[in-house]
Amino acid sequence: MIVRVARKPKRKRIVILGGGFGGVYAAIDLEKLMARERTAEVCLVSRDNFFLFTPMLHEIAASDLEITNIVNPLRKLLRKVEVLVGNVNQVDLRNQRVLISRGYRNRPQQICYDHLVIALGSITNIHNLPGFSELALTMKALPDAIRLRAQILRRLEDANSESDPIDRQSLLTFVVAGGGFAGVETVAALNDFVRDALPFYPNLGEKMLRVILVHSGPVILPELGESLGGYTEEVLARRGVEVRLNTRVKSMTESEVLLPDGVSIPSRTLVWTAGTVPSPIISSLPCAKERGRLLVNQFLQVTDWPNVWAVGDCAFVPDSRNPGKSHPPTAQHAIREGEVVAQNIAAVLSGRPLKSFSFRTIGLLASIGRRMGVARIFGFNFSGFFAWWIWRTVYLSKLPGLDKKVRVAFDWTLDLLFPKDVCAVYDLDQCRDFHWPDHTSSGNNGDYESAERRLIPTRARNDLAEIANLAVR
Repeated sequence: MIVRVARKPKRKRIVILGGGFGGVYAAIDLEKLMARERTAEVCLVSRDNFFLFTPMLHEIAASDLEITNIVNPLRKLLRKVEVLVGNVNQVDLRNQRVLISRGYRNRPQQICYDHLVIALGSITNIHNLPGFSELALTMKALPDAIRLRAQILRRLEDANSESDPIDRQSLLTFVVAGGGFAGVETVAALNDFVRDALPFYPNLGEKMLRVILVHSGPVILPELGESLGGYTEEVLARRGVEVRLNTRVKSMTESEVLLPDGVSIPSRTLVWTAGTVPSPIISSLPCAKERGRLLVNQFLQVTDWPNVWAVGDCAFVPDSRNPGKSHPPTAQHAIREGEVVAQNIAAVLSGRPLKSFSFRTIGLLASIGRRMGVARIFGFNFSGFFAWWIWRTVYLSKLPGLDKKVRVAFDWTLDLLFPKDVCAVYDLDQCRDFHWPDHTSSGNNGDYESAERRLIPTRARNDLAEIANLAVR
């Protein structure tokens, strides 16, 4: 008698692109759901081998926190998820496959999928402005914060030994473009850091220092309303920050920042936080888009592609409460989108009904330096020390990993007792993640990746690899 052996059903493969809030939290929830149902395997593709907690990024630039305390190794967060560290070169939706490159040799690899979650996030948009790609700094990733801190200290070192007052003024003038959350928190942290560091440089004084925030709108922090925006402007002004409203940065040279009205600001440091665009991969996809982002339905499925999902900054998620508008691209929304997309993929695999995404913003918080903050929570405004305490309490609770929470709390305690470090330990060469329209218009992301790589010197690539290794230790 022939015994028939029942063939085990093939496990479905779920591939997640992106290691930000949306992608990581989708993987965390899928890991929990798939562990119970054992119906699928999950793979996460990320450019870095760690998850960066971006709300605390400006504290790295200001020497408030150690570099690795706001990053979590993906392999530690996701024990049952396959983690692939590499660059996404192409997404072939028709053949259900993704092409990536991995390792220092950029070896190509093909990954097939049954369900795809696109969470590639966004990159800095410099609007093709002259001088920006070579000279401006950004605040989007961990190397950006490290580079900003190192450049601030380089400028102080150079200014301390500079005899020409004009050159010294340009070295001691710091400009931040963009009055949103990233720009305000960056300029506040930068201002505190540089003023705390000045006593270590005997030839410098506070009267020589200029910190300028340039914003295109009539009020900074427009998401929080005019009241809190005006309060923030007053606080920054009292601490020596010049706030220029209703203007933009036009261009930059090695020694000055130019505004549209002909004003020239002698400065060698410009931090650009005034805009983002979705990852260049998004423009190459044959999907419906809205404002450059992937259009999804209420279940977070990409239009006309039922096995493709999108979350985070690269997705246009319709807000049912406000027709025609989308949910804002914030971390709290990306986390909930990741959770819902994980539940919906599990529902598809088990034949259950899908869950619509609906989430109302709980609150918006910003740290504005010197133990001061602003917050809007459930429609109520808070400012001053209490808002700053809420900011730290909320984000410390959201930081993944008990060990990281303890380390950050310990760093904050030490910051109350000791002066800031003024060591530029990691001094990275110029390398950044910018949007170049001429490389992305064709939709060939491989060209974009190779162009970006050509701009990164060997030393910088080695330093970035070292940072990634530190995150695992």
